[in-house]
Amino acid sequence: MKWDWRPGCIHAILPAMTGPVHPPCDEGVIRAGRSDTPAPRKRLALAATVLGSSMAFIDGSVVNVALPAMRTALKADAAQVQWIVNAYLLLLGALVLIGGSAGDRYGRRKVFVIGVSLFAAASLGCALAPDADWLIAARAVQGIAAALLVPASLAILGSTFDDSERGAAIGAWAGFGAVTTAIGPVLGGWLVDHVSWRAIFLINLPLALATVWLALAAVRESRDPEVEHLDWRGAVLAAAGLGAVTWGLTAAGQRGWASPAVWTALGVGAALLAGFLVSQAREKHPMMPLTLYRSRTFSGANLLTLALYFGLTGALFFLPYELIARHGYSAAKAGATLLPFSLIMGTLSGVTGKLADRFGARPMLTLGPILAGVGFGLLGAPWIGSGFWTGVLPGVLVVALGMTVAVAPLTTTVMSAVAASHAGVASGVNNAVARIAGLLAVAVLGLIYFAPGPQGYPWVMGISAAAAVAAGIVGAVMIEAKPRAKA
Repeated sequence: MKWDWRPGCIHAILPAMTGPVHPPCDEGVIRAGRSDTPAPRKRLALAATVLGSSMAFIDGSVVNVALPAMRTALKADAAQVQWIVNAYLLLLGALVLIGGSAGDRYGRRKVFVIGVSLFAAASLGCALAPDADWLIAARAVQGIAAALLVPASLAILGSTFDDSERGAAIGAWAGFGAVTTAIGPVLGGWLVDHVSWRAIFLINLPLALATVWLALAAVRESRDPEVEHLDWRGAVLAAAGLGAVTWGLTAAGQRGWASPAVWTALGVGAALLAGFLVSQAREKHPMMPLTLYRSRTFSGANLLTLALYFGLTGALFFLPYELIARHGYSAAKAGATLLPFSLIMGTLSGVTGKLADRFGARPMLTLGPILAGVGFGLLGAPWIGSGFWTGVLPGVLVVALGMTVAVAPLTTTVMSAVAASHAGVASGVNNAVARIAGLLAVAVLGLIYFAPGPQGYPWVMGISAAAAVAAGIVGAVMIEAKPRAKA
């Protein structure tokens, strides 16, 4: 059987709280035959994938509103606050591609159950963290676990449902994911206000227990016999290089740019990332084939993704923190400010996808990022403290509209720019680029926000706005008007 990875459809449906939460959308098309799984087991398998992936989606959006409480309780410094988020993003972004391949190689159900179990153990570690360093380490393990369970959850759907049912199953998976991502900050904020920040991690334990039981009871094991090798060298080089660069950027805020340790870390990180590129050029089955970048549109789409999600993650990371720390919002209220963003993204993404089919992706990938940039600018304006309705909501609505205009066409563009046989890899690369953009945003913009002296929040939003506008310019210059699918 040959598995065909298809477009990153979740990119077009789920909102992005810490970068896009779209995993590579493995529709798992079985070329030979139909699934013979009984209908009741199919429903239980769908429930397992929904519950499992929901843990990763919730934790990807809920932690931001708990950061001020975590900083106070654990006496964390600014760099540690950034690493509470970055540790998760780093491992997830660097390993999500190889996580999907691991499921194909060793068994999708097995990797999914391992990922869910590891995520639960790491969540317990987060909840019991006695200090910030412990919490950061546990968050890193959560990132590894998410890189295993999220792509495996979609692959399980592909092996469980036949062609006529698969679209509805993935739509249900995406819909539940959108709901959990939207309510995550609100639920997390309520738990922070009325219970403890530790409770946001403890809710993963019953979810994980139910997920594992359902997976073992209802999901049949499946593999891809053609996957015989995993690019561990590339995964290690990518993770180590990104980690060194991120540490150097974060440490610069405390140690200063004159510190030898900062420049050593940046130099080592750059060398490791260069080694990663060399390894990808020489590897027979690379996790990121460099030949994909021969397409001007694919290169442009990923450059656009890097700039747009740099701005988005920076804005949505520091907005709740600013509202809680400087404007007296409760954690629940700060989380609720992002609800309109989730609702608009979930409601209108399908409409913008149809518009892209009609008018082409280039105008939407120009207008959407620029609109998002205007929204970031509004969120950084002096009236942010005037209240939710006049200070926050207008900016959130404009950001949501801009992202909704851009996200679905961006997915289509990424998938259309490469050969059909590389669609899954292209989707995975674009997903990894978006998460890496978020990782860099928290590290770089944290230097400004947490710097001593004048308030850095307006500058953070200004830079986020500039990055989004730059993404729109990339869309206008590098994206084909109507990308043609390659044979």
